[in-house]
Amino acid sequence: MDQTLNKAVILSAIAACAIASPARADGVRAGTLIENTASASYNSGGTTASVDSNTVQLTVDELLDVAVTSLNTAPSDGGSDPVVLNFSVTNTGNGEEAFTLSADPSVPGNDYDTTVDRIAVDSNGNGVYDDGLDAIITPSGATPLIQPDDSLTVFVIVNNPAGVNDGDTSQVSLIAEAETGSGTPGTVFAGQGEGGGDAVVGSSTAQDNDAGTIIVGLADVSLTKSVVVVDPFGGTEAVPGAVLTYSIVANVNGSGTAEGLRITDVIPGGTSYQNNSLKLDGALLSDAADADAGQASSAGIDVLLGDVTGGNSKTITFSVIIN
Repeated sequence: MDQTLNKAVILSAIAACAIASPARADGVRAGTLIENTASASYNSGGTTASVDSNTVQLTVDELLDVAVTSLNTAPSDGGSDPVVLNFSVTNTGNGEEAFTLSADPSVPGNDYDTTVDRIAVDSNGNGVYDDGLDAIITPSGATPLIQPDDSLTVFVIVNNPAGVNDGDTSQVSLIAEAETGSGTPGTVFAGQGEGGGDAVVGSSTAQDNDAGTIIVGLADVSLTKSVVVVDPFGGTEAVPGAVLTYSIVANVNGSGTAEGLRITDVIPGGTSYQNNSLKLDGALLSDAADADAGQASSAGIDVLLGDVTGGNSKTITFSVIIN
């Protein structure tokens, strides 16, 4: 064997890293210490020897990244105030970070702009806004610290202005920005990363936004009243003893809901209510104030229809006798 090979240095790089393999390229936790030591083994004069290099240490810097996503899979109902829009704010960086929040109701293309009332975070994690329980974020305030890859549900509560029309739409944008800072990818905030390293703006620019959509669902009600006369002689003359059967048709129009719809009517003078004649959509209602929707007396009729969605109609009938 060539003797020069006996003096050849055989190098092998031995990585002594203090971390496990990351799940993704930017997934190593900020502040993690990466250590690496090389070693060499060789033969010289018939003797095998080895030597280690110095250890190189690096602290993983913090990447500042965020993603905002609207959680409203369908437009929110803007038929009543307030309207709650749900969002998720996800820390897509590799260190714990808080994010300042703001909401913009003036999105191009809106039929109208809402007024932002408040922003809140889902304190109990139930995904539903609980007034008085979920923490309110002050204007330009920040979320609690969010761990890497964790998400926080955020609620934007808005009010509609007067004068909106059925079917009008509006978008509200939630903006989240890393509290440490944002900017062009690669911008460095020296010494401000988790664990004492630098904080570096990632590909999201450390700022993101998404918009939730509101569609106004309004309802209006029209009433049409008619009467059928049957006199004692089989005719249609309004003479004493004739039975007057009134029909009241309530038509609910629009894409919203008429909430708590109630129909009342006074028994006209010169007539007497005909007992047990009150009906709703052809079904008999008792005159008493009981579990069904209506009641009637010599004074008048009262029928509670409840919540009726647009596109539906309800018909109430009752009869009186001319005195």
